[in-house]
Amino acid sequence: MPDRAHRAGVVALLGPTNAGKSTLLNRLLGQKLAIVTPRPQTTRSRILGILSLSGAQVALLDTPGFHEAARPLNRLLNEQVAEAARDCDGALLLVDPRTGWEPEHARLAGELGRRGAPFLAVVTKDDLAPGAGAGVPGDLPVLRVSARTGEGLRALRESLPALVPESPPLYPEDQLTDRPLRFLAAECVREAAFGELSQELPYAVAVEVEEFDEKRPDLVRVRANLLVERASQKGIAVGAGGRVIKQIGIQARREIEALVGRKVHLELWVKVEPRWSRRPKRLKSLGYW
Repeated sequence: MPDRAHRAGVVALLGPTNAGKSTLLNRLLGQKLAIVTPRPQTTRSRILGILSLSGAQVALLDTPGFHEAARPLNRLLNEQVAEAARDCDGALLLVDPRTGWEPEHARLAGELGRRGAPFLAVVTKDDLAPGAGAGVPGDLPVLRVSARTGEGLRALRESLPALVPESPPLYPEDQLTDRPLRFLAAECVREAAFGELSQELPYAVAVEVEEFDEKRPDLVRVRANLLVERASQKGIAVGAGGRVIKQIGIQARREIEALVGRKVHLELWVKVEPRWSRRPKRLKSLGYW
């Protein structure tokens, strides 16, 4: 009996903010790739995580959560979701059991169905609401998972190859992502900023890496700017005596060291850049497209 043909393609993770897309991506990969915080709308960029399985390679595309759009940044994030849904080979529609199946889920399911892209509804966070009804239509295939406990992940992983077409591998087997380390380092800084800054300020913050020097085999030098839009925000981000920016730097350096597997020297500065979040060209230069 001939061996089954190899399968490969892109599976988009689609769902509302805080549905657990990034956490699920990291757990499926077995390595932290996407930043995770308790705050909604943390993910700003599409991140591809490459999962090589026996007989299949599935490129998992993490996307921002769909949400009401007002500012240019929010509209850009929603455009990323729409483009991922249009271009993916298959999809996982993530449903938080506490909020259930939403109109946007139905719209995306209809769009995927019209173009013949296979998808699964995945009820996440089953450890927080075990067995809770999520309102997923009864005619759709559904899996329940918990990225925290690992429940349901084996079944989900085994279901992924059926969502992509027959194809040779798209990437080398040992490649984890299509994003450069420079971008992932910026995300480590942004994750640390989300953890140290309170209320709405994290949403006014971006990170720009000006230098990422890997010349030394034992040390990576990183120089980055934490961008804010107003001088008052700079004062908060720096903190009294530089306490806040120091803590952001300590946490970010640990995460970057885990990422690159060697020591990191991190220089971190806070820079005021008015209206960075309202300028589409600037958003793209920061990697949010």
